[in-house]
Amino acid sequence: MVRRMHPDVAKLVESGRIPQSVGERLSQLAPGSFCLHKSWGSGKVIGWDLFGGKVTIDFEREQGRVMGLKLALERTEPLAPTDFRAHKIEQIEELRALAQSDPAEVVIRILKSHGGSMKPDQIDRELCEGVISGDAYKKWWDRAKKALRETHRVVVPSKRNQALVLRETDLGPVETLLADFREARDLRGKARVLDGLRKRAKELESDPEAVTALLEEIEDVSRKGLKLNLGPVLELMATRDELLEAMPGVSVADGALKIPEVLANISTPLAPEMSGMPAARQRRVYEAFPEAFGGERQERILAEFDRVGTRGVAEIAKLFEERGHSGTLLLHIRKALSRHALGPDALAWICRERQRAASEVFGFEVGPAILTVVEQDSLDSGPRRSLRLQNLLLEDRGLVRDLLDGVELNEVRNFARKLMQSPAFPELDRKSLMARVIKAHPETQDLVGGDERSQKQTLVVSWESLERRKAEYEELVNKRIPQNVKDIAVARSYGDLRENFEFKAAKQQQAVLNRRRIELERELSVAQGTDFRDVDTDAVNIGTAVQLEGEGGRSIEYTVLGAWDGDPERHVVNYLSEIGQALIGRNPGDRVEFRDYETGEIHSYTVKTIRAVREEAHRSGP
Repeated sequence: MVRRMHPDVAKLVESGRIPQSVGERLSQLAPGSFCLHKSWGSGKVIGWDLFGGKVTIDFEREQGRVMGLKLALERTEPLAPTDFRAHKIEQIEELRALAQSDPAEVVIRILKSHGGSMKPDQIDRELCEGVISGDAYKKWWDRAKKALRETHRVVVPSKRNQALVLRETDLGPVETLLADFREARDLRGKARVLDGLRKRAKELESDPEAVTALLEEIEDVSRKGLKLNLGPVLELMATRDELLEAMPGVSVADGALKIPEVLANISTPLAPEMSGMPAARQRRVYEAFPEAFGGERQERILAEFDRVGTRGVAEIAKLFEERGHSGTLLLHIRKALSRHALGPDALAWICRERQRAASEVFGFEVGPAILTVVEQDSLDSGPRRSLRLQNLLLEDRGLVRDLLDGVELNEVRNFARKLMQSPAFPELDRKSLMARVIKAHPETQDLVGGDERSQKQTLVVSWESLERRKAEYEELVNKRIPQNVKDIAVARSYGDLRENFEFKAAKQQQAVLNRRRIELERELSVAQGTDFRDVDTDAVNIGTAVQLEGEGGRSIEYTVLGAWDGDPERHVVNYLSEIGQALIGRNPGDRVEFRDYETGEIHSYTVKTIRAVREEAHRSGP
């Protein structure tokens, strides 16, 4: 054992000055050897003084560090010269060059130095900044993962909390992919492996036993996952069908599960299950609707339109166009627009396709629908579904102009007012959008000054709605915002903020809560409660009910109340709304026009009678 020691240390052991075990450990810190420190990283010993009890080490993050021998023995661990961390000391430039030319090889070397298994965040610590610059690391890592999958030498997981594993055996590409399929922990992971097998379909087809075993396993996991993992099962089956198309001589067994059969028997909403599914796989699912639903196929697929995410909306629209049924889809969209029933993904599709597939349904009503959806989404808890739509409105610089092209001035002014009053947009974004409105219609310039003045004017509200807003503000400041701060801290503790969904969701929620807090503070600062007493009924005013007569003698009554008192289903409108603004100041006998809430159509009415309203629900103040 003494022969393995450094000669100077061996003399100390032979003379009995230090035990052999200490000598063996001390020899691991001999000049030219490598070691690892928890804080300073890997290092190379450049000199020592045995009699003075000191050692000098060049660490990654601490060059020329002088340590006491005893402390160095306690705080470092030896590294073999072949260890990747040792290479970072002596061959850093070669490693940097290799990382650019062969990123997979760099990761494989790290795995070999760490027992063949490491989580992504551990690999990050080995490479980021030292070998790869921090600002380029994310793109480099994405490229490295792709290269690793192509080598088939490493099992690359789909989630960051799972380890990359170096394969111990040297399997062929198809055998490796089959092993990956068996080892994949979730159905979507298995679908990704099938996609890789599709590219090697000819090699796979030459092994009938392997094909049969693969199809049997797909069948088994699909049937087991139907109840709890419908979306991933559909994706797996769609990928299976793509693989079978690449192997013309292979077919599924009699009685095997097929997509139309699954669709025909589902009892839960399909749209949520399609989230995250690649567009090509979604397309296969939609193409199975005729076989699954027969004569009801169009109604069933239109019921999913706008619920299936951005990809699904685009794929359904393409499907209708390719089969000559665009008119059916556009009619569905018109009806949904009139009911204000379109969601953010369908509205975004209409805007993007306004000069092509959606040209017939793109009109002014799309603009108010966008503002309504974005505003409602900003007030709801949970992830922002309309964020892409909101970004599209801001980034597509011609969109506002196109929305207002050929629109009557009164409609433009209503759109501008709704935009200025919306709490969904930060102040700078709101001003930017208003600038585009003014550029398209300079006549609306006066609204900007009016908006600024309105910030200082009183906002008339009922006592009941004022108390509700105060309660909302108190809950926001005292409960929801503090809880969000805690949620962010917890999510941050999960690590790797770049791919930390919980952290991103919590930060998005923070922005929503802060915007709402600012909006409530602004509104409450100018709000004035009232019980609608002693209202002047010579003309329509806040706190009056107005009887209108429409076409064909049809009669309808609207009640005009405070800014926070609207209830469209009961024909109660707030005085700042489109209908409220159309009615305020009108006298008996006047003609008024405004858009119907339910149908979106513009109707003309005559003011018949005006009376004061003092509903019990609006007299809760002092």
